[in-house]
Amino acid sequence: MRTPAADHTFASLGADVVTAADALWTRGVRPRSVVAIDLPDPAQYLAALLATDLIRAIPLVCDPSWGVEQRSAVLGAVAPDVHIDGWPIAATSQPSDTDTRRGPELDTLARLAAQGLGRFTDRVGPAAPDDHAWAGFSSGSTGRPRAIVRTRASWTASFGAAAKLTGLNGGVDTVLVPGPLASSLYCFAALHGLAEGCTVVLTGRWSGRLIRPHLPHVDLVHVVPHQLGVLLDDLEVSGPGRLRTAVVGGAGLPAGLRERAARGGVDVVEYYGAVELSFVAVDPDGSGLRPFDQVEIDIRPVPGGTDLGEVWVRSPWVAHDYLAGARGPFRSDGTGWVSVGDLAEIGAPGAPLRLRGRGDGAVLTGGATVVPEDVEVVLAGVPGVNGVVVVGTPHHRLGAVVTAVIETGAESVPRVALESAARRGLMPAQRPRRWFEIDQLPRTGSGKPARAAITEGLLRGGLGVRPVR
Repeated sequence: MRTPAADHTFASLGADVVTAADALWTRGVRPRSVVAIDLPDPAQYLAALLATDLIRAIPLVCDPSWGVEQRSAVLGAVAPDVHIDGWPIAATSQPSDTDTRRGPELDTLARLAAQGLGRFTDRVGPAAPDDHAWAGFSSGSTGRPRAIVRTRASWTASFGAAAKLTGLNGGVDTVLVPGPLASSLYCFAALHGLAEGCTVVLTGRWSGRLIRPHLPHVDLVHVVPHQLGVLLDDLEVSGPGRLRTAVVGGAGLPAGLRERAARGGVDVVEYYGAVELSFVAVDPDGSGLRPFDQVEIDIRPVPGGTDLGEVWVRSPWVAHDYLAGARGPFRSDGTGWVSVGDLAEIGAPGAPLRLRGRGDGAVLTGGATVVPEDVEVVLAGVPGVNGVVVVGTPHHRLGAVVTAVIETGAESVPRVALESAARRGLMPAQRPRRWFEIDQLPRTGSGKPARAAITEGLLRGGLGVRPVR
């Protein structure tokens, strides 16, 4: 494994995992404890995550880029048993059974187990597929913080199908993971690559400076669409290198991007999924999205008689539920089918899945899903804001960008005040890229902002908005 700070062998990573697990155990972490992981270094982050899993506790993956206020709100809502924000993990006491270490193998990383991670404590008991082994935040974690929790099997049992789909050559390939492990997209990619015995390159964040030195030497990369475009730009300058496969999720592929990658010798495996759903549908060859292994998809008509329906999924890969009683778009019909409200065209049986956005107005931007209400609740607290509506407007690289329309009345609200509030209370993906003001928002007969009319007005003009200055 390679990170910006150092290279790591399986043995050295395994030793870090065992040491961290010892420290967590002495701090009282036990099976089902929730451990918030909040570390900037990707190797330390991964070791803490695996150490938590070794104890059969629940690693809660946090984003080190959060501001103080946001971190406080998120952790206050979830209330983890332990918060890890420093390395090495400090032990607060010494248990009496230090020398009787026996128990489960770390099944999420069989290669690490083979290198001597071995066994832990009798009190943990054997690892089970239905253990709650990962918890992470959907993009909308401010205003109404919510973390989704999933079982071990919902990820690890899909490793084989994912390897076959992407052509991953275990023990040989080098896999580039150019984003934060707080994202389920990148976290899955890192764990899958290590479980298959590959060399995994972790940058910890999206950074051209960190990625470019590795790009000629990797075989497979996990990215969102706009990142793929940037990587192809770099490859056209530096030469093709070894890269043969790009696994792309988080948003739909822009027209022509697959063909451009093919001209550079790179195959694209596109997939659709969500934090709550994991893999849903895949398109390895440009013929359209079709169900991932063991996934059933049902497009259910929505009220109004349109040609769109809501996507419902039944599969072994879906998440368990939200932590701490939080509520969000993830819901079940009680018969094993779940949905997050995504919309798709109602087509003939066997036809490719054609997605058409989120029914609740969520903005899909650069691989992140932003819930408008979570942004609005932060901006509504700025003095002078009489009302606010957040929508997505088209962007050539990101698919859409978060756009805020502020009702101000006679007095304008300075952009600096709005951006300051956004930096304090929102994650980077949630912060508006475009700002408009309006004297009075269009509203429905019940007095609610007319979100659809606002979106249409921004796209076609005539809404009467002004740029916020």
